[in-house]
Amino acid sequence: MANLHFHYGVMGASKSAKLITTAYDFERTGNKYEVIKPMRDNRDSVDHVVSRLGISVPAIALKSLAGYKPKSDTQFLLIDEVQFFSAADIDRLVKIADDRNVVVMCYGLMADSNQHLFPASKRLVEVGAKLHLLEAVCQYDGCKKLATHNARFDKDGKLVINGPQIAVGASQYKSLCRSHFNMFKNIAQGNEK
Repeated sequence: MANLHFHYGVMGASKSAKLITTAYDFERTGNKYEVIKPMRDNRDSVDHVVSRLGISVPAIALKSLAGYKPKSDTQFLLIDEVQFFSAADIDRLVKIADDRNVVVMCYGLMADSNQHLFPASKRLVEVGAKLHLLEAVCQYDGCKKLATHNARFDKDGKLVINGPQIAVGASQYKSLCRSHFNMFKNIAQGNEK
């Protein structure tokens, strides 16, 4: 079994729900695990991973993984919102996975709303994490295509095509397929067809 995994998908692809159900399965079967989340993710809770489904699991909130060491009996490490950590934090996870023989399971976004990879997500790919795409359907009315882009909208409903990489909160985001993302991008750039 691979010891470093990256479960990724767009917003709304049930990444946190998958982490929580995995933690539940580990609890039920007696496997020792720890759940970590970045301090930056305080939208729903400071010390829990919370899914939009209304389920949650206690978590250790950390600013970085620099000084973090799992407990000696930990078999599995579950990391939510991994994109908010740094590339150096991913190198720390690799060391934990390889030197401590802990299975590290990361959950998060691959790319931001500006279509750029998050540094931590990029690093997970670079270090050879086993990739698991969690699929979701485009949120454009009537579309049934695979959602591939996290689109951020301003208060007037216009696509934000430049801006900070991190803007925590789900209310202004939609997960769109590439064609609908590009449609909104053309409108935002004044290239409406």
